[in-house]
Amino acid sequence: MSLEALYQDIIIDHYKNPRGRGLLEFPLGTAFHVNPTCGDEVNLQVAAAADGGLLIGYEGTGCSISQASASVLYELVQGRQVTEAENIRRAFVELMHSQGHGEPDEAVLGDGIAFVGVAKYPARIKCALLPWMAFQDAEIKGGLMLETNSDGE
Repeated sequence: MSLEALYQDIIIDHYKNPRGRGLLEFPLGTAFHVNPTCGDEVNLQVAAAADGGLLIGYEGTGCSISQASASVLYELVQGRQVTEAENIRRAFVELMHSQGHGEPDEAVLGDGIAFVGVAKYPARIKCALLPWMAFQDAEIKGGLMLETNSDGE
């Protein structure tokens, strides 16, 4: 099996078996994002657990890439401290801006490395980034992190 086929299988698995799907009972921050190009939607929520780890909730509709990306985001940041989650978010954004030439760190991105192939297709990058940008906005609205600059960094 080729690496590209393996990555496709990872994305399809997250799409068909989403991790953490569902909204939180008491979110601190919520962000609803829509990709106007294709109509993909995600409603992402954040809260803080008693130990300071992040709680993530989401619902959405759309293509396999946007919905798998939300599942991967949940898997990677659920329970993490805000600073660690923000480092993961930045690494994913960097990967999406690599035009498919990035060398993703599996230790940081886990299944997120499967999106390296998506980064080759500019029209699909917005799909993959949709939940990650909603995550950033939900953190800011929830007062869990300081605002970052407008390019997602």
